[in-house]
Amino acid sequence: MQTDAIVFDFDGLLMDTETTLLECWRYEWRQHGLELDPATFFADHGGDVTAEHYRRLAAAVGPGFDRDASHARRLAYRETLHTGLGLRDGIDAWLAQAASAGLRCAVASSSAEEWVTGMLARVDRLDAFAVLAFGNEVRSPKPAPDVYRLALERLGLEPARAVAVEDTPHGVAAAQAAGLACIAVPNPFADPARFASADLVLGSAADLTLRAALAAVGATAVGTV
Repeated sequence: MQTDAIVFDFDGLLMDTETTLLECWRYEWRQHGLELDPATFFADHGGDVTAEHYRRLAAAVGPGFDRDASHARRLAYRETLHTGLGLRDGIDAWLAQAASAGLRCAVASSSAEEWVTGMLARVDRLDAFAVLAFGNEVRSPKPAPDVYRLALERLGLEPARAVAVEDTPHGVAAAQAAGLACIAVPNPFADPARFASADLVLGSAADLTLRAALAAVGATAVGTV
């Protein structure tokens, strides 16, 4: 099949914001002499689960918990973690290869617009994406296909003309429910064994050129990748 666009997830895929998210919450738990259990931290769906994280922390701390102070401290710490954060390995090369091949790049994220555009602007890659679609624009987060359908609508493409790239099992499920082939590049906290349904699983985008990755899922692009 000929491919005209690559649709990327954002968090954990383009940038390792999953690690900074976990670490800022771990830091905040430790301010209260507590340890966060990372095994129960990440949800099996997209969208904002901040309220649930605070509910758990407040229950662990007890009546003296000050949510406003906690929130300000946690965000300040995460900001320090983001200071040197760049794109995940191989992603910059894929973006360059896509441009060389005449492929349009898009983002389909369950996160909100301000977060995604702000982070991409920090690494000067916002202009690499022709189309952006966000969780705050659709009814249901991943694994629902809503945000992928929105991205395809904005691209003006049928699902068969685009390939998704995801880092979580629920992201793969969302892309495939929207009819896209999906390459998985699991984030550091996702169990690789849960990606059996993906069309291709890579340890890193640096493992293959974009052309080779597309070929592995039966996709071709006009131009040289």
